[in-house]
Amino acid sequence: MANNYTDHPELKFELNHPLMKRIVELKERNFRDKDNYDYAPLDFEDAMDSYDRVLDIVGEISGTTIADNAEGVDVEGPHHEGDRVHYASGTAANLDAMVKAGMNGMTMPRKYEGLNFPITPYTMCAEIVAASDAGFGNIWSLQDCIETLYEFGDEDQHSRFIPRVCAGETMSMDLTEPDAGSDLQSVMLKATYSEEEGCWLLNGVKRFITNGDADIHLVLARSEEGTTDGRGLSMFIYDKRQGGVNVRRIEHKLGIHGSPTCELVYKNAKAELCGERKLGLIKYVMALMNGARLGIAAQSVGISQAAYNEGLSYARDREQFGKAIINFPAVYDMLALMKAKLDAGRALLYQCARYVDVYKALDDIARERKLEPEERKEQKLYAKLADALTPLAKGMNSEYCNQNTYDAIQIHGGSGFMMDYPIQRYYRDARITSIYEGTTQLQVVAAIRYVTNGSYLAQMREFEAAEVSEALKPLQARAKAMADKFEEATAYVKAAGDQNFHDLCARHLVEMAADVIMLHLLLHNATEAPELFSKSAHVYANFVDAEVAKHHTFVMNLTPEQVEQYVQA
Repeated sequence: MANNYTDHPELKFELNHPLMKRIVELKERNFRDKDNYDYAPLDFEDAMDSYDRVLDIVGEISGTTIADNAEGVDVEGPHHEGDRVHYASGTAANLDAMVKAGMNGMTMPRKYEGLNFPITPYTMCAEIVAASDAGFGNIWSLQDCIETLYEFGDEDQHSRFIPRVCAGETMSMDLTEPDAGSDLQSVMLKATYSEEEGCWLLNGVKRFITNGDADIHLVLARSEEGTTDGRGLSMFIYDKRQGGVNVRRIEHKLGIHGSPTCELVYKNAKAELCGERKLGLIKYVMALMNGARLGIAAQSVGISQAAYNEGLSYARDREQFGKAIINFPAVYDMLALMKAKLDAGRALLYQCARYVDVYKALDDIARERKLEPEERKEQKLYAKLADALTPLAKGMNSEYCNQNTYDAIQIHGGSGFMMDYPIQRYYRDARITSIYEGTTQLQVVAAIRYVTNGSYLAQMREFEAAEVSEALKPLQARAKAMADKFEEATAYVKAAGDQNFHDLCARHLVEMAADVIMLHLLLHNATEAPELFSKSAHVYANFVDAEVAKHHTFVMNLTPEQVEQYVQA
């Protein structure tokens, strides 16, 4: 029986990272819940066993129920009937299976009927689900919106909404509009406070809303009359039970067919403010988007894993010229690189997730008591590390996801172009990952400051001092040489003092940083578990050595005066 968790020991390796000791310590607050909840862990080992068991359950549901329904859901898709969305039958069955297994509200406190899990095992669940059906992953993992409501809502809102999500109700985040995609400052959905109704009323249109007919929505709307920028936007909670929002249509998409992407019409929809006015975009959406970007990174890794599985299986079975095609260098070269990208991207994803776990747990503790000076220092450190790695994790994994599905189709040859094989679905599903929740280009915008302020370089230099196995020391030396090229290229761009030149080089610098950081993470993993990661470490080192050299050559051979050659206006 397929199990998307136990079939891939790399996941359990990431789960058992040493930093989990600190994460569990912070999340469980000296295991204070054990006296009030019979499912609360007694100690660290008990907590880790609980995570492992839940991942096993999600892995089994994903490898069986969700996987079995995936093709039917892709063909059927959701239905638009009477201004409402009705999920495909397989999607409804998937949700039922996950709710019955108690897999909702995973990260929420137990007092709200949650499991009080850290972000890291929850992110693993998101990856595992996406490996079978990325579209269903969108619906199930949007429960993560509750993190933002928990972080910025008040206690009354916590008590009313969080238990509903833990019981299986769905969520959406309603941000984009016909004239406000990446530029969320342009959002114009109007929020007006009604003294008569005693609530806010929302009017306008939202577009490209994932799972748009959800039970509970977080909505970005313009609360300050006369404003046109981000300072006039606030975050609102809309409850579908209140009515006032209709689904105008479901978009007809290239992929992720099981996930309804909706255009919504708000007509005096009753809503309540989440947090403070005017902070909707400046503070709350940024937090919401960071969580969503981690989720898309997990989705990307899940799809990459599925694509690699399909490519490997086909290459082993398909014979040409008297032998299985996996024995041809042209094929095993592709498979080796796919696996290396998968392992490197996953290492980055969970390094980022662990950083998020530490700072979010300390944020939560700060709501109960004042943090000690060392705790404040720890919180700031991990918040900065998480903020730096999130755009890399989302940007690189979504690009690798697209590359891996492309290569998996190539391995299938003509069969890959046929609808008979699942790889075509993974290929179609992959394409959105580098677009939604911030395009790869916007991830570069988010990451470039950590290039210019030296944060990425500092991480590289810290990694260079880490102990690796004797067999991997030559690769570590090569990583240092790559970091030297990155440092030289960064200094060259900064010295030019030209903004257009800086912006044109930004993607190259960010990718160099990501390449070197992922290589170091893979070297660590290969030292600890050579049987899992040694091959990937060597393959990835060759790959990124060439990538870094390519980016270095591009930057160092360009001058500010040559930028105009790239302008197509």
